[in-house]
Amino acid sequence: MATRKAGGSAKNLRDSNPKYLGVKLADGQQAQTGAIIVRQRGTKIMPGENVGVGRDHSLFALKEGIVRFSSKRKTHFDGKTIIKKVVSVLSE
Repeated sequence: MATRKAGGSAKNLRDSNPKYLGVKLADGQQAQTGAIIVRQRGTKIMPGENVGVGRDHSLFALKEGIVRFSSKRKTHFDGKTIIKKVVSVLSE
């Protein structure tokens, strides 16, 4: 007879660290040069005027100004038209 009960394995106790994705500066807010506007996986939101793209697809301000979100029609290679969000930084 065993003196201890057999310990089972727990398979669902691991959890990944939070990645803190999302919009960091909303429409109409002031952006400093280099300020992160959106953290994202893939370019769900496209860069517009005065906005740069980082290695991890983060969007950041290239100039100081006010953040503006808009939408743009984009045609895929197969002819399908989709509407993409675009973020721009407009200087005063």
